[in-house]
Amino acid sequence: MNKYKLTCIGLVLSIFIYVTSIVLELELFEKAIALLASIEQFEFDEMIIPILIFFVFLLIDTRQNAKKVKMENAKLNIYKAMLSSSHHILNNFIYQMDIFKITAEDTPGFDVKVLAFYEEIISNAAYQINSLSNLTTIDEFSIRTSVMTES
Repeated sequence: MNKYKLTCIGLVLSIFIYVTSIVLELELFEKAIALLASIEQFEFDEMIIPILIFFVFLLIDTRQNAKKVKMENAKLNIYKAMLSSSHHILNNFIYQMDIFKITAEDTPGFDVKVLAFYEEIISNAAYQINSLSNLTTIDEFSIRTSVMTES
């Protein structure tokens, strides 16, 4: 119902005007014609059609912009949901990899350079997750550049 709110208001208003004009015996169309005839001397009637055309295009443009904003908001919500899910998955992966690190540290003779490399990889992944989470503008360029920078 909320989707057709203005249509319902227009319908109720139209019915109200129709019933009122019938009950009060108003001739609204004739009065509108008489009004146009009375303003003929001011040459306003030549501006009515261009003004109507302007407002039709204004209405179309406004609707397109509203649709575009709605689409962008939907994309933003989807991005945030995907980012949150990816963040959760990657954090679980990092915590599980900590088990690997603990096992590697307890294993005698395990290469210390590999553990340092592991720490660097985990740190870089955490940095990229955080940089994606803290984006202020959501577009392809900012997303790509946020994960390409090194910590």
